[in-house]
Amino acid sequence: MHLYFRYLLILLKSQMQYRTSFFLLSFGQFFIPFAVFAGLYFMFERFGQIKGWEFFEVALCFAIIHIAFSVSECFARGFDSFSSLIVNGEFDRLLVRPRNTVVQVLGSKFEFTRVGRLLQSTSVLVWALMNLSINWDVIKVLTLIFMTISGVLIFVGIYILAATMCFWTVQGLEVANIFTDGGREMAQYPLNIYQKWVTKFFTYVIPFGTVNYLPLNYILGKSDGNDLLYLLTPVIGSLFILPCLIVWKIGVRHYRSTGS
Repeated sequence: MHLYFRYLLILLKSQMQYRTSFFLLSFGQFFIPFAVFAGLYFMFERFGQIKGWEFFEVALCFAIIHIAFSVSECFARGFDSFSSLIVNGEFDRLLVRPRNTVVQVLGSKFEFTRVGRLLQSTSVLVWALMNLSINWDVIKVLTLIFMTISGVLIFVGIYILAATMCFWTVQGLEVANIFTDGGREMAQYPLNIYQKWVTKFFTYVIPFGTVNYLPLNYILGKSDGNDLLYLLTPVIGSLFILPCLIVWKIGVRHYRSTGS
């Protein structure tokens, strides 16, 4: 982790060399999810509720998934742009270094300008919580925290899977965006508004349901059940990253050097 934070500090200093550009990009990132959220707001202004979900309940769901996405996009950007390391033969250099390849790829690129998206999503989170009548206790607070952490790990896992494809395809595949950008857009709403096969897929295969829908039902008091079970659903969802790391190791073993 010490090496990872060194990478972090170096890239932060390099990006801050162009501060005006940094702040303008961060400002722009603030308004990207704002436009999406505005569409959400006007939709509820027109229809009032969606399958029993009120505006601020969905706003809470929106905020959690966008916070998770913005954090993962900031700190896992190295995997999202991994294909360039393969094309340029730079991955060979990572293999000869006595450090874990996952840490090195993570440290190869950071997008600190995503702080704008993070601030906007956090603002929505605070606004939603202020307008929801939730009887808070320790378990609910922990569940909310675990939901965010789990969301970050799921997005990072998807980035890792997309990067692993590059060992065979060289270039990154656009189909991966279905599960990153598409997954974000889908998971910003409660899963029960979709068809059953969509809900099942994004609960048992790509476990976004463990980040928003299942624990959100508990926090909002929409479902009776075992408190421990709802607390554990985000923890279980975060385990998604483990098979992704296994697939990554398989991909590294099958990597063929450029020879340069």
